[in-house]
Amino acid sequence: MMRDNVVYNRPDNKVMVKTNNDYIYIICHREDQVQPVLDRMNTDTCFLSDYEEWDEDEDMKWILTFKVTDEFEELPEKN
Repeated sequence: MMRDNVVYNRPDNKVMVKTNNDYIYIICHREDQVQPVLDRMNTDTCFLSDYEEWDEDEDMKWILTFKVTDEFEELPEKN
């Protein structure tokens, strides 16, 4: 289980992961990392709640925010 309000970042990490209460923030350094992260993180109790692209060109980052719910919370409707 991930702890609250912790940055899981090591020099050799492929992506940066940070937790904050019911949210998990993942920063991808390459666009080809985004889909595997989405595939792994989207579950019955975790869903993508925000997506941002930061910066441009070589410095571009993709910030994915996931909301973690408990079994009693209602998930948003899927399109």
